[in-house]
Amino acid sequence: MPDEEQRPERARTRQPRAVRERQILDAAVQVFSRHGYHSASMDEISEVAGVSKPMIYTYLGSKEDLFGKSIRREATRLLEAIQAGVQPDLPPDMQLWHGLRSFYRFVAEYRESWTVLHRQALTVGGAFAAEITAMRTRAIELVAALVVSAGTRKGLAQQAEFSGAGLSAALVGAAESLADWALDHPEISDGVLASWLMNLVWLGFNDLVEGEVWKPIPDVAASEG
Repeated sequence: MPDEEQRPERARTRQPRAVRERQILDAAVQVFSRHGYHSASMDEISEVAGVSKPMIYTYLGSKEDLFGKSIRREATRLLEAIQAGVQPDLPPDMQLWHGLRSFYRFVAEYRESWTVLHRQALTVGGAFAAEITAMRTRAIELVAALVVSAGTRKGLAQQAEFSGAGLSAALVGAAESLADWALDHPEISDGVLASWLMNLVWLGFNDLVEGEVWKPIPDVAASEG
């Protein structure tokens, strides 16, 4: 048995419900990111949060409820961070660059949140994965709006609208992959990461809205078919 000094000190003062819930969710994200949903224990979450298990069940429900609420909170925080970085008075490309910087800054500062969202929730699947799909859909819509805005400025809104959603989905997927890579390369700044992705993807967007579209050589395309 550990000594009393070694145990997290449980708060002896009565705290507002919102404070307790935040305390519990912070602990849950930490434990879920470390062990995953199935291996995480309510005992450990209770110890990390410094509250009793009955209090967790009373405030936030079962482990399944707690995991779902953790996902929703972290997804909301991530999207709010990205949206806060998008400065509407700037051109679309600079809005996206700032949004990407905010995204990579969030991932670097809240590694546990990103782990729960991008790895643990998708591994569990079901309703939890659906939460992540909904988050990704909102991110794609945000990027697509910038693509359409850029196309509209150049008089090519219809073309940008036609391909904007699909290309935005590709950008979001690339952004997520680069975020995973960046976790192992903390020396790379959020500004550099955002610039890399802009150089990889936005230049292609810009060519598209300018009407510069790559097409396969007809004879080669026919032989490949």
